Amino acid sequence: MKILLTGVTGYIGKRLLPLLTEAGHEVVCCVRDRNRLNIGRELANRVEVVEADFLDPDSLSAIPEDIDGAYYLVHSMSSHSGDFEDMERKSAEHFRNRMNRTRVRHVIYLSGIINDQNLSKHLSSRKQVEDILDSGRYALTTLRAGIIIGSGSASFEIIRDLVEKLPVMIAPRWLKTRSQPIAVRDVISFLERCLGDERTWNRNFDIGGPDVLTYKEMLMQYAQVRGLRRAIFTVPVLTPKLSSYWLYFVTSTSYSLAVKLVDSMKVDVTCRDNDLAEMLEIDLLPYPRAVSLAFEKIEQNAILSSWKDSLISGRLRTDLGRHIQVPKFGCFKDKKERPIRDRERILKRIWSIGGDTGWYYADWLWGMRGFLDKLFGGVGLRRGRTSPDDINTGDTLDFWRVLLADKTEGRLLLFAEMRLPGEAWLEFRIEEDRLIQEATFRPRGVWGRLYWYMVLPFHFFIFNGMISKLVRDETD
Repeated sequence: MKILLTGVTGYIGKRLLPLLTEAGHEVVCCVRDRNRLNIGRELANRVEVVEADFLDPDSLSAIPEDIDGAYYLVHSMSSHSGDFEDMERKSAEHFRNRMNRTRVRHVIYLSGIINDQNLSKHLSSRKQVEDILDSGRYALTTLRAGIIIGSGSASFEIIRDLVEKLPVMIAPRWLKTRSQPIAVRDVISFLERCLGDERTWNRNFDIGGPDVLTYKEMLMQYAQVRGLRRAIFTVPVLTPKLSSYWLYFVTSTSYSLAVKLVDSMKVDVTCRDNDLAEMLEIDLLPYPRAVSLAFEKIEQNAILSSWKDSLISGRLRTDLGRHIQVPKFGCFKDKKERPIRDRERILKRIWSIGGDTGWYYADWLWGMRGFLDKLFGGVGLRRGRTSPDDINTGDTLDFWRVLLADKTEGRLLLFAEMRLPGEAWLEFRIEEDRLIQEATFRPRGVWGRLYWYMVLPFHFFIFNGMISKLVRDETD
C-alpha cells in the first residue's frame, strides 16, 4: 500500500515509520520542513518526502493523489498560541479536503480518550478534529489514547522528573484522578495493525494498558521499578494555576503544556470496553513493564524520539530554514578563534555539548540562566538532549534549538529558545585548522541593547572559557 504519514518528525510518527517500511508499504512522509526529517540514510532512501503545511491549503498539492491510506498525527497540544483550537480545526479541514481529492480509502487518527461531558480545551479540540475528519469520503479509524509511557514521551518524562528529583512530594489533588496508561510500543502496534483492516473502519476505540491507576499510583509504581523510596501527600489548596506552575518548575515541561496537562487531569481518563486488542492480537504491557522497557532504551542511549524535539516545545514556530542564515547587520557579536590539530576530536566534543556533559565552562552560570528563564516562563535548561553523543537538525539542546548539524562541513548552529529581548544564535564551525565560535544577538528595541551590555562581562568569561575547554590539550 502507498501510505501518507503526517507528523513523521513527532514522537509517534518517528517510531511508526520504520514499521511501515519494514511491512513493505510505500511511505510518503509529509513534513513542514524536510531539514527536520532525520531518519537515517538507509530509511530516507526508502521513502518519499513532500513538504506541506496544513495551515496553508495551497501547499497540500504536493501530496500525491495515488495514496491508499493515511495517518493523521498532527497535534498542537503544547503550542504557546492561544488559538491552538482554531489551528487544529483548520489543519484538519485542509487535510480532509485534500484527502477527498485523492484515492485514499482509509485514514487513521490518534486522539485522546473522551469519557466526560466536561472536556478540557485540549480534549475538546481533539474531538472537534475527529468530527471533521469523520466527514471525509474515506473510512476513518480513531484510536483514543490516554497517558503514553515510553522513553522520550511527555508523560513519562514528567513522571520521571517528579519521582527522580523529589523524595517527598506535596502534590495537587488531581493526583487522585484515575488513568489507564499504555506503553508506546502498544500504541504503535495498534496504529500499524489497524491499517487496511476493514473491521476497524468508521469506528473509534479507546486504547489503554491493562492497569487502571491514579496518577499517585503511577508515581509510586515508577518509584518501585526504580528502587526508590518516595512519599506523596495530596493537598486541596493548589488551584489549577498553581498546579501548572508546580508542574512547570519541577519538571522539564513548558508552561503552556503544563496548563493543558493540568486541565486534562481533572477528570478520569479510562477506556471504554472494546475487543480491539484481542481482534488485532496485541498482548498489552502492564504499566511497570512499560516503565522498565523505557529505561532499557534510556540506558542503551536508544531513544528513538522525544516530545522535546517538537518545535512546539519551544519558542521557534516557523521552519528552521528561515533562521539558518545568521544576520550580520544590527547585531552584537562575540567571536572567538583557536587553532586545532585534531578535527575529529574537536567535533566529538562539540557534538557532546549540553545535557549531562554541560557547556564545558561555568556550568553554574548556565544553570542560573536556565533558572531565570524558568522564572520568566521560558524553557529553562531541563530539556537536555535526546542523545548523549548525536545531534540532528531540529533537536533540542537545553534552551537551544539545533538549526544545522553537519559534521562533514564542521558546523553546528544553535538558536536560543530562552526568553530574550531579541534573537540569539550560537555557532561552532571548523575552517581549515581553526575552531571558530561565534555568538550573535539581534536586539529588539532599547531593552535588547541594554540586555546585551548587562551580560557582556559574563559573556567574556563564559565564551572565552568554553572555547578554551573545547580545544584543551590541542596546544599543550
